[in-house]
Order: sequence, then C-alpha cells, then structure tokens
Amino acid sequence: MFLGARVMIRTMFGEPLPDAPEFESGRIAGDDLVQQARDRARQGDWQAARYALVDAGDDWEVRGRRVDVLSEAAAEDDRWLTAWLRDAPSDPGAVLLEAAQLNQRAWTARGGASAANTSPEQFRDFARLSSAAAEVGRQAMALAGPDDPVPWAEMLSTMYASRSVYETSFGEVFAEGRRRDPVNFGLHHAAVGLRCAKWYGSHDLMFATAREVAGAAPPGAAAVLLPLSAHFQYALREFAWGTDRDRSRKLVRRYFREPEVRREVDGWAARWQAGTPGPARLGTCRQWLAVYYTLLGLRPEAKAQFDALGTHVRPATVWSWFWGERRYGYLRSWWWANGV
Repeated sequence: MFLGARVMIRTMFGEPLPDAPEFESGRIAGDDLVQQARDRARQGDWQAARYALVDAGDDWEVRGRRVDVLSEAAAEDDRWLTAWLRDAPSDPGAVLLEAAQLNQRAWTARGGASAANTSPEQFRDFARLSSAAAEVGRQAMALAGPDDPVPWAEMLSTMYASRSVYETSFGEVFAEGRRRDPVNFGLHHAAVGLRCAKWYGSHDLMFATAREVAGAAPPGAAAVLLPLSAHFQYALREFAWGTDRDRSRKLVRRYFREPEVRREVDGWAARWQAGTPGPARLGTCRQWLAVYYTLLGLRPEAKAQFDALGTHVRPATVWSWFWGERRYGYLRSWWWANGV
C-alpha cells in the first residue's frame, strides 16, 4: 500500500499525525545560542562564535557540541575563522576550531563508503587532512585550559586515518583526556569507534571501553549509552557489512532481541533515564534509543523518543547503517512509530 493511502487511512481512523520532521531547517535543537553564533559567523561575525565557546564554561559536553557545530560551518566556509585567527592567533577556541574543521574536511574527503569502495585519492586526502588536523590539534592542546578535554577528544578523531598514529599515540591522548574528564562523551565515543573491529580494535576491546565509562558515569550522562553504540557497531560489522539491506535488518533485529542484549541495553537505558540528561548530546541519545526501539518493534517506546526529538532533527549516522541512508531510515521509522 502506498504511503499516501496509509496516511489517509491513519488520518481518517486514527489520531491526527504530529508534524513530520524537517531535516533541512538549519535549526539546532536545544542550543539557540550556538545556532545564532553559527549563523552570525557565516555572515563574518566571528565574535559570536568566540562568545559561544566562552559561554560554555567548564561544561565540556556543551563546549564539545558547540565545537562540532561551528567547525562544520567553518568547513563549509572558513573566511570568518581565518579572520578570527588573524586577529587572535593564540585564542584557544579559534585554534581548536581550526583543528576540528580540518578534521571535518578530512571525513568529507574520505566519504562514507566502505574501504573497498573508497578510492586511493580519497584515502590520500583523508590522511593528509587528518595529519593537518592533528598538527593544529597539538597547538590546541598546548593552549587549552587545565581541565578542558575537548582538544584531546578532537585529537582522537584524527587517528582514524593512520593505524601507526593510533598505535603510537592513542594511549597517551586517551589517558590525558580521561584525566581531564573521566566520563566525557566525545572523548569516549571516539575511543569506542577507534577500538571497534571495523577500525583498529576488536569487539571485546570496544565493549570493554564502552562499559567501563558507562559504569563510571552518573545517571543521565550521555556516556551511559555508549554500550548501545557499541552494540550498533557490532551489529553493523557482523550482520550489515556488505549485505542486502532487508536481509541484514532482519539479522540485526534478531540480534537486538536476544535476551542478553536486551537486558544489557535496557539496563543502560534505564540508568540514563534515571538521571537528568544534559542538553548537549540529548538528541544523539534519543536517536540511538529510537533506533533500538524501532529494531525491537516497540512502537510506543520508539514514538516517545521521536516525539521528544521534535520536528527539527539532524538524523544520526546510525540510521544509515541499517536503512542505507540516514534521512530515509529516520523518516521511515518515524512513520512506523506513528502508526503508518
């Protein structure tokens, strides 16, 4: 049955549908300040970006999220960041953003395809830009405040392009980042990714990293849900790697319905929900749970997460792992959660 017919039936015989999500709105849910700073920076006002980073204070999750947003804008057009660096070349925020935007460009150069479908030129550009990001990242680390872990999280993210860099530098960078913030989400999310079997680790090492920080994190902290991210990585590698999407999704659903997997993930989800989640990574956590509940076929639980996410959403990468494209996966699952 076509989607339009399903919507008509739902409208006639069910409750009214909520507003459908918007993916190209430019809105940043939960942080109007950084949205305004990004928009003003695009017009050449780098002072707004500087203020957004200073305003984060020692809330490292907010600072890290704002670095993500502003560095994406700089990767698209860095004229405002160049002006900032020209006027204040030793500003910790500006140097950190320069490293982060180079890292953004590295990933854009590589693309999102598997290694087998990535060209030698893409790999070379990925390595070159990642190396440039690491070089600037070392400057950001030297300029950082005594407790700021964000440059160390960014440094980990530059290591994907080189196994040798990972093997020689990961331990020292990770240890110092954890000393500064033992449960920092960005730092540990990068570590879980680097230590997964798809990159430079193994399933066991990945799960151990995720479970250690989740156990140490207080209820409500975003890091509590990192074991769920590890399960996604495991399912991607074992069941959705180069496999037909429909078939792989059946295998992934079967995996998440295994009693041991459900017990663990439900336990971490309950721990996360028992606290007061911070706003910086709230959208990511809710999307992870929406993916999980959708794969389990738990419609009310999935709908609760979609409703909480609202209409202005940037779909997380994990949707593409199991549905082929992140916006398609999000929207298809949203319709399902709403009874269509």
